[in-house]
Amino acid sequence: MDPDSGSIERFLEMLIAERGASGNTIDAYKRDLRDFAGSLAKRKQSLGNASSDDIRAYLELLDKAGMAPRTAARRLSAIRQFYRFLYGEGDRSDDPSTAIDSPRQGRPLPKILSETEVDLLLAAARNRDGADGLRLTCLLEILYASGLRVSELVALPLAAVARDPRVLIVRGKGGKERMVPLTDAARDAIVAYKDVRSSYLPEGTTSTYLFPSRGSEGHLTRRRMGQLLKELAIACGLRPAAVSPHVLRHAFATHLLDHGADLRSVQQMLGHVDISTTQIYTHVLTERLKALVAEHHPLAKPLQAKVSNKS
Repeated sequence: MDPDSGSIERFLEMLIAERGASGNTIDAYKRDLRDFAGSLAKRKQSLGNASSDDIRAYLELLDKAGMAPRTAARRLSAIRQFYRFLYGEGDRSDDPSTAIDSPRQGRPLPKILSETEVDLLLAAARNRDGADGLRLTCLLEILYASGLRVSELVALPLAAVARDPRVLIVRGKGGKERMVPLTDAARDAIVAYKDVRSSYLPEGTTSTYLFPSRGSEGHLTRRRMGQLLKELAIACGLRPAAVSPHVLRHAFATHLLDHGADLRSVQQMLGHVDISTTQIYTHVLTERLKALVAEHHPLAKPLQAKVSNKS
């Protein structure tokens, strides 16, 4: 194993052992750091001896390649944490990332669906026949009722719904648990789906997952869940690109706030560590209110239009 690969592996092991990083987080860090290492190798440099100028040159390459500032900032975050680790372990006497400014970026507002669009999706799922329709309805009802991350949804244990629960106990990022209330519709959908759940298992086998699968992961995959939602979007006349599990998570949060839920409660249900992450949904509501006023308030209409109406 070359020194760069070895140091990356030790860093990733630390993230798992000390921070409880998820498999998805580990894969993202590994990709980002290997890409940086590959760029350094072309400059005849390595992770162990890279300078601040080498990091700047890498960020410039990303910018020239058209990478979004947000994505570049994520890569820089991985590089920063990696060099803090090397410095803390005594592998380097300096941290070359401290002198690097993050790429300037605006924070995009999350994409959401309207309540009417969510109703269309739910109706289309309920209209599907057989076990597939019951499973899809259950997935959709839980997702919209709880705002779970798709990784949390597909890996839900069967034990989480063993006794027709009014709340779900969800194990999220870093192994932290949180409670999320379930709607009556979601509970009814779970009961109906459990009657056909065995059809997704090879005969004579059992599974600890609520949504088992014959695939290698043992449960429905995130990718397949995304595909099911795209198919459902097409069926009810919505743009497939506008529908995804994460968009439904955004819809859950925005619709709750729209109906008077307090920000702290929504933060807890989403599993956000920092409330500033949740506050982005208040900006969505603000933008919607601005659009509403601009479209319907008489003082927002151009003066010329008002004069024209009088004449």
